[in-house]
Amino acid sequence: MRQVGVLRDFPYTFDALTVVTSGLLQHLGIDRFAMYVQDYGAPIGWRLALQAPERVTAVITQNGNAYEEGFVKPFWDGVFAYAKAPGPDTEAPMRGALTPEVTRWQYLNGVADPSLVSPDNWVHDQALLDRPGNDEIQLKLFRDYPTNVDLYPQVHQYFRDSQVPLLAVWGANDEIFGPGGATAFSQDLADAEIHLLESGHFALESHLEAITEHIRGFLARVLA
Repeated sequence: MRQVGVLRDFPYTFDALTVVTSGLLQHLGIDRFAMYVQDYGAPIGWRLALQAPERVTAVITQNGNAYEEGFVKPFWDGVFAYAKAPGPDTEAPMRGALTPEVTRWQYLNGVADPSLVSPDNWVHDQALLDRPGNDEIQLKLFRDYPTNVDLYPQVHQYFRDSQVPLLAVWGANDEIFGPGGATAFSQDLADAEIHLLESGHFALESHLEAITEHIRGFLARVLA
């Protein structure tokens, strides 16, 4: 019961998650790193980069958004409506996003060959989502998501100033973060390497080998 109490006291914001991640890096003695970001990991990665840009040697983003061009309607309309005015009417769609049907959709939507995606993925994912009290945590993160968008101008300035090597390997059929989010990186990073794949939100599930090859080639070039 004490553990549950501690979890309830934790401020579930992207700032707080960044503090935890930064503390882990410090504990592990990791001073410089290339980072792989995806979905919720992206705003945490951007915060780390803004705090200490000299630590980031390269960025790999797989449907990890940093531009408003990446937001796909109607998914984000619901998130932003809830964040702006939390209440029963706006909360209901967000609770719907935590159901098994939507979790399965996130893994299969946009995937040309769904047989490549193991059902174990969304079953395990859903089991974690269904932990007691986790629904309230997810709702808090939905309400906090606009703070990530507020940081975008600073993130774009970081890209322009640092010209950090960046590889975007993106599921082009993602209906959460669309392909516009991938191509937008070239607005601020002239040498951004961008690959759109015939996949969805969790592109690794169907294109692991292709993405791995892109990452190996990218890191070999930029970190040589």
